[in-house]
Amino acid sequence: MAALLQPDTNSLQVPGSDRSVSTSPSSSPSPSRNECSIAPLTPSPRTEVRPRVARPFSVVVAIDFGTTSSGYAFSFTEDPEAIHMMRRWEGGDPGVANQKSPTCLLLTPDLRFHSFGFAARDSYHDLDPEEARHWLYFDKFKMKIHSTSDLTMVTELESVNGRRVRAIEVFAHALKFFREHALKEVKDQSSSVLEGDEVRWVITVPAVWRQPAKQFMREAAYLAGLVSPDSPEQLLIALEPEAASIYCRKLRLHQVIDLSQRPMMNGLDLDGSRPFDSSFRQAREQLRRARHSRTFLVESGTGELWSEMQTGDKYIVADCGGGTVDLTVHQIEQPQGTLKELYKASGGPYGAVGVDLAFESMLCQIFGTDFIETFKAKRPAAWVDLTIAFEARKRTAAPGRASALNISLPFSFIDFYKRHCGQSVETALRKSNMNIVKWSSQGMLRLTTEAMNELFQPTISNIIKHIENLMQKEEVKGVRFLFLVGGFAESPMLQRAVQNALGQHCRIIIPQDVGLTILKGAVLFGLDPTVVRVRRCPLTYGVGVLNRFVEGRHPQEKLLIKDGREWCTDILDRFVSVDQSVALGEEVRRSYTPARVGQRKIIINIYCSPTDDVVYITDPGVRKCGAITLDLPEPGAVAASSNGNGAGFERREIRATMQFGDTEIKVMAVDVVTGRQVRASIDFLSN
Repeated sequence: MAALLQPDTNSLQVPGSDRSVSTSPSSSPSPSRNECSIAPLTPSPRTEVRPRVARPFSVVVAIDFGTTSSGYAFSFTEDPEAIHMMRRWEGGDPGVANQKSPTCLLLTPDLRFHSFGFAARDSYHDLDPEEARHWLYFDKFKMKIHSTSDLTMVTELESVNGRRVRAIEVFAHALKFFREHALKEVKDQSSSVLEGDEVRWVITVPAVWRQPAKQFMREAAYLAGLVSPDSPEQLLIALEPEAASIYCRKLRLHQVIDLSQRPMMNGLDLDGSRPFDSSFRQAREQLRRARHSRTFLVESGTGELWSEMQTGDKYIVADCGGGTVDLTVHQIEQPQGTLKELYKASGGPYGAVGVDLAFESMLCQIFGTDFIETFKAKRPAAWVDLTIAFEARKRTAAPGRASALNISLPFSFIDFYKRHCGQSVETALRKSNMNIVKWSSQGMLRLTTEAMNELFQPTISNIIKHIENLMQKEEVKGVRFLFLVGGFAESPMLQRAVQNALGQHCRIIIPQDVGLTILKGAVLFGLDPTVVRVRRCPLTYGVGVLNRFVEGRHPQEKLLIKDGREWCTDILDRFVSVDQSVALGEEVRRSYTPARVGQRKIIINIYCSPTDDVVYITDPGVRKCGAITLDLPEPGAVAASSNGNGAGFERREIRATMQFGDTEIKVMAVDVVTGRQVRASIDFLSN
């Protein structure tokens, strides 16, 4: 195994320099004095912007990997104005446009892939109850990646029956499924034979995901065979609200619903009608009729909607998905039509899954938590049936609805409860004193309007509160438009609440194909990744360095005496600061020299902080989040390049270049002595 950096006593210090870089052991948060060190040759470099070199691809395939539903779309680079949606899936729910598939996966008892989407759901439903207990069914598993703070390559997911599998394998199975289906469809429509390296892949992730989660999706794509780790540029990670924003700038006026154009009183039109039942459902029906072609045409420039915007106008895109709500604030730059991010992405776990969890909590109140947990474990397929039944009724919930929503309880639920608890479901409902839920003699739970409002309200309130807080930020004040996108944005309950709360502050726009907005935007992003010109850093990133110790300014516990000189340890050398504007292609450079002769690897720990008021890597809130690894060439090659005397190795310089303006942090390095590229990688999953 290649040696790591030498301890402090052997580190090199550039003559005349006041700073040395130190990397803490992986067990940090409290770095010891006997830590790894390297010396910077360029302690205060400027950032530079370099032109991006585009690689020609024949087709772009985007995968919108959602919490509740997923899908893919593609476009040929020779005809970029045509976006082709995936083939209509088999199966599906009545009244639901099946352009995307449920994000659920079924593995056999011996952990082999069986099916994905509707096929997985239906196959699991058809299994014998006893047999189903041995199969592994995963549903809404994307949320695990968002909620896991210490995500690694060995993080596990729990299936419905309680068995655990490595998360990376579950995601890879799903991505491989999309790869096979998408490539078959692309080849069917292509007039020429496509090679593997002619396809650019795009995978969407929430903007609030941090670097470990983004790297996790990339590693899953490598494992699934989408691209090779040797060709990382063939895969792009797209941020979901950013993709939606890219598509929204192409919209024509007839492709949007402007909730602000209809005067409302107490949540209703002035004529007393419900606005969403007419305009939104009519638009959705038009979209459904048009989907037989599965090809959407987009504007070559920007759409008509943007003609109403002045230079400097701001808008928010709220991606309301199944698991998370993601907010991004953009400004369109005329005349080129590029986008500039004005405030760092924000959001949280306020997606439609919150309504599902509220329904589960309601069932626990009525039937008891112990019973619900037992039923989920003993009758997992029946539990999935119940959640599907609720999902179908959830989609029809609308404000002002007079009639109750009926949810069928599976027979196995009714029978299991009677045998397990010794009383009927009807009796349990009556004893619970939950008056907003009734029992139907047809074997259904009847959820009154009050019950549905109670299920939706906490999640919707969180969304509105988050948008309101964002609109109070100085950089966001004066926003003109709010675009609602994502699957949850189809909900009339959410639409009405947002219009009532925010309609006086800005125009609220919903694209007609709201559930496909991110997918289409991801394709456009793959065709032109330079469309977002400026992004904001979500965190402060840097490394730990040694600086000259200044009496009275630096604390005594940070004093380190080395070679007769006094140093202050653990100072955070910032690469970028939180909410800092970073242009696409902008580079941060640092140069390092190995700590000893013959060293084959340099490892530099990276630290991050949600604030910018930090001084030391040991300050509260600062954590080690990753590491840069530089693989050094054979020492003999360097010695030969310095006339064979080896002197060049002592002053050997490794120049590392980092980019923070893309959706992922990237690192490159070069050996200055030889001019050779040094293999450099950045790892956020090893903590």
